[in-house]
Amino acid sequence: MESGPVAQVADALRMAGLMTWQILWSLILGFGISAVVQALVRREAIIATLGDDRPATLARATGFGIASSSCSYAAVALARSLFRKGASFTAAMVFEIASTNLVVELGVILALLLGWQFTLAEFVGGPLMILVVAVCFRLFLHSRVVQAAREQADRGAAGSMEGHAAMDMTVGGEGSFAGRLLSPAGATSISHIFVMEWLAVLRDIVIGLLIAGAVAAWVPDSFWGHLFLAGHGGWSKVWGPLIGPVIAVASFVCSIGNVPLAAVLWNGGISFGGVVSFMFADLLIVPILLIYRKYYGTRMTLVIAGVFYLAMVVAGYVVEVVFGVLHLVPAAGHAFTGNGAISWNYTTWLNLVFLVVAAGLVLRFVRTGGVGMLAYMNGDPVDEPAHAHHH
Repeated sequence: MESGPVAQVADALRMAGLMTWQILWSLILGFGISAVVQALVRREAIIATLGDDRPATLARATGFGIASSSCSYAAVALARSLFRKGASFTAAMVFEIASTNLVVELGVILALLLGWQFTLAEFVGGPLMILVVAVCFRLFLHSRVVQAAREQADRGAAGSMEGHAAMDMTVGGEGSFAGRLLSPAGATSISHIFVMEWLAVLRDIVIGLLIAGAVAAWVPDSFWGHLFLAGHGGWSKVWGPLIGPVIAVASFVCSIGNVPLAAVLWNGGISFGGVVSFMFADLLIVPILLIYRKYYGTRMTLVIAGVFYLAMVVAGYVVEVVFGVLHLVPAAGHAFTGNGAISWNYTTWLNLVFLVVAAGLVLRFVRTGGVGMLAYMNGDPVDEPAHAHHH
């Protein structure tokens, strides 16, 4: 009976639950930081500085992305919004990459589940991917393709996060950073952004944890060993960055939700560079490719897919080589995939503290009319709420 279907499902759910408990406080912290930044930085100020593809402009786009949302769907929708309002296509794509792959909560969760070396690899590989994308777009992206994409983007096709991306809940008025942050309007804006960021990404986090729990519990290590050419020396390092994005595309998991699955793959024998390329491929999953086609047309979607895949593979290879030379590649098989049990350690105490913080933000959201904004967030045809008049 112990190996029956019920026991197998229970084992997968147990692993998913333990992985959730391991990363919960860092998720709340990361979304809290993101909400504070978004509440205090005006979007118009961002767009005004992203009109070309010069290195300084792309550096700003990267910085704005790091300070923005970590939900892949919202990032894709926001990149389209920036493009429509005057940002260059390259700057919009760089913003999109940074806002999903270079955010605080992703780095913390990578450290918790896989180790600090993967966090460092993410923040080394991310700029490498951005560099490859920028160079390829500069060399091969014709202006007529960009113009056709802009015309398609202006047609107003809505995506699942279009309403969320259209919202600008920055706190107006004069005063210092701290003054605006601690004002009633600031608290309300932060609570609204915090809750909506969670709702935007919750589905992918849950799906990612459930898939990771199921894969960890049900798929034997021998399968991954064969798939990743484990034990074949250099060939596994060549193969890893090529196959990593393919697995990501097929998994349908994006944003932070693919970190638990990355931990399972690492324990299964994929190369270090393969994990990096897998993590970056959250912007190429099938649902997002369909959104690209709706936003920018088929031709630009093919360009995005090809250039992004090349950039992910190159970043994976460079990270593999550099970290190998510096002896920074950790021993395989030690990622946290739901083994063990909950105990009174620092993780539990941090989870309890941040759950109280999250509860306070949710309460503020409900008390200041946030529930009525949810329909608009999902792109429903309702009037934009007057979130500029928070009390």
